[in-house]
Amino acid sequence: MRKVLHAFAALADLGEEIAETCDFEEMASSALHVVLGALGIRRGAVAELERESSVLRFVVSRGFGGAHPAETHVGRHEAGAVEEKVREAFAGAGVEVCVPLVVRGELVGAVVLGGKASGEPFGADDMELLRSLGRHIGVGLHNHRLLREVERRAEENRRLYVELKDIYKDTVRAFAAAIDCKDKYTQGHSERVGKYSEVIAREMGWNEEAVEGIAIAGYLHDVGKLVVDRDIINAPYKIDAKNSSELNRHPGAGYEILRPINHPFADIPLMARYHHERPDGRGYPEGLKGEEIPPGARIVSLADSFDAMTTDRPYKRRRAFPEVVDDLRRNSGRQFDTPVVAAFCRALLKELRGETRPRQIIRLLGKDYVDAESIPALEGLIAELESGTYAAAGLG
Repeated sequence: MRKVLHAFAALADLGEEIAETCDFEEMASSALHVVLGALGIRRGAVAELERESSVLRFVVSRGFGGAHPAETHVGRHEAGAVEEKVREAFAGAGVEVCVPLVVRGELVGAVVLGGKASGEPFGADDMELLRSLGRHIGVGLHNHRLLREVERRAEENRRLYVELKDIYKDTVRAFAAAIDCKDKYTQGHSERVGKYSEVIAREMGWNEEAVEGIAIAGYLHDVGKLVVDRDIINAPYKIDAKNSSELNRHPGAGYEILRPINHPFADIPLMARYHHERPDGRGYPEGLKGEEIPPGARIVSLADSFDAMTTDRPYKRRRAFPEVVDDLRRNSGRQFDTPVVAAFCRALLKELRGETRPRQIIRLLGKDYVDAESIPALEGLIAELESGTYAAAGLG
């Protein structure tokens, strides 16, 4: 009766030890501790089997005295010969018992034991206890192997996902370059709009996945210009109403180009379609108002216009920064979404104060375009935008 109770206690201890670790070395060491303690055995080892083409390789967690066999091989279909193979591997090490560990008909390892400290032979009860303990150890080894395989596949999937995202981003950049190459006066425009959009979204508290998506939308917002005549895009003067109508086709064309693509980020086609809509309803192509315009499109709209104001065009030089601030003040709530303007100004102000790195907006604007002297103007505009003045007037 005492031996039965001892066996149950050993099984309980072993289950607890195996449940607490997924590391093979720790689990094997814990299992051996329980087995050796339960039966008073001098020494032992737990060997795991790793598949290598047509063989099963034993990885031994603990050697016998001075004998440290690194591995032994058994054929994939030679599970019945495990004991003999193990005895050969541990020749001279005093192996008395080898218990194969089989889970669902699959050989996963073996428990290799020396003699009892008392010198007594192993009896039937001892072997039954060893087989019971072996089943627990076998399940632990099996689960350990499954966990390693899951981890390996998860890492492989993560790597493939990163590679696919990198390919997608490279493709987007190639599209952006193709768009900008068509307009010789605004090369780099799409990339700048993408980066401005990213800065605004992050300042507004968007999560990193959404920030990445809005950057992609910025890169692709003008993809519809690929269907517009090059002479219209590159006209060295302000185009007439007819050509303007042709140019205004590009948001809808961009939507049709992007819509069939399975983008990893939501609403990118809609951001291209609606980036010329205005909160006051005077935009195009649908004349949407306020909250009808998707949030991402409101961000891209400001980023697009800001870049247009701060870069040279064929028919006009870029505006001085104080003029840009005045334009943002005048058109917040009309052409631009007020919270978006406020977020952009806050982000630029933080860069000017040295509170954020890298200074993306300042770098894109170029040397000496904005400096510390611009801080009071930005602070004043932000105070006005956040005071509710525009919202109270029905313009926010």
